[in-house]
Amino acid sequence: MAEPVKHKRRTAETEIEISFNPWGKGQVRVSTGVGFLDHMLHLFGVHGGFDLEISARGDLHVDFHHTVEDVGLTLGEALDRVLADRSGIRRYGEATIPMEESLAQVVVDLARRPCVVIKGEIGVEKIGQFDTELVKEFYKALAMSGRFTLHVRFLYGENAHHLVEASFKALGHALRAALSPHEVQVLSTKGVL
Repeated sequence: MAEPVKHKRRTAETEIEISFNPWGKGQVRVSTGVGFLDHMLHLFGVHGGFDLEISARGDLHVDFHHTVEDVGLTLGEALDRVLADRSGIRRYGEATIPMEESLAQVVVDLARRPCVVIKGEIGVEKIGQFDTELVKEFYKALAMSGRFTLHVRFLYGENAHHLVEASFKALGHALRAALSPHEVQVLSTKGVL
């Protein structure tokens, strides 16, 4: 349905390159230097059916913050570019996904109204070396630069890895649903998204 969008972001702290086709086949290659983020982005791409390549280099000697945030910003910018005028899409998507004992829900609206609401607790400060507060930073960067509304609910779970994993899978499914074709060219009474 679309050619992949190639997008780059370079700062004094990070260097990110992304190729993104949201109407792909789930072919994913991710290398950010942050193992847990790579794992989550791989799940996101496969479960969304997105063709996604991400290469990132960042100031990991400081911490993971800049890399995680800038990957979110760059992916959001790529999504915004590929959506163009956002016509012909369903606009809304929702998914509630279990991962064993954990359950997470993601709801999106792809209209150009950036907003992030995150409810519930992950329950630990770190998963391995990964600061769990960076999950929120990633989601915030993605939605703000992608110009869409994102609601994430960590409903319950005992294992933090499972809970975060459920949310990334849910994000893939919710975005896939919102990006699916819709017979109404612009699903808005305003006439534009």
